[in-house]
Amino acid sequence: MKLIKSFTVNHDTLKTGLYVSRRDGNTVTYDLRMKIPNGGDYLTPAISHTLEHLCAMYLRNSEKGDGIVYFGPMGCMTGFYLVTFDTLSPNEVICLLRDAFSYAADFDGTEVPGAKKRECGNFLSHDLNGAKKTAKEYRAVLESITENDLSYPD
Repeated sequence: MKLIKSFTVNHDTLKTGLYVSRRDGNTVTYDLRMKIPNGGDYLTPAISHTLEHLCAMYLRNSEKGDGIVYFGPMGCMTGFYLVTFDTLSPNEVICLLRDAFSYAADFDGTEVPGAKKRECGNFLSHDLNGAKKTAKEYRAVLESITENDLSYPD
């Protein structure tokens, strides 16, 4: 079988950042690389799960929510994928992600949205404090990202 595109990216040179992973028809997949691959520091399942709840809720409820297809964690636990319709410009996505991670970093509730037993398939696996700390760290990465930074390094 042919390797999928994400397996052809050189993970030895990949840093934290935001990248366009692929374009398929009218969708764009963004690679939100929050941890350095194979660097020994990874997202925990509980942090990823909580970030998924916070950021997906924010993204889908934003004024650009109709342009969001999917937001979810990578299996390698180094980041997330965001799939959007191509109606959102790269700059709109960057701004939207800054806002989403600000929302997560500054979340002032005590209960993760959508984390009740009847709402979530693994409602016990959440880490709100860890998610807020991680969101704050990634928000700092996003602050310097521009449209010119969205290509994977060679």
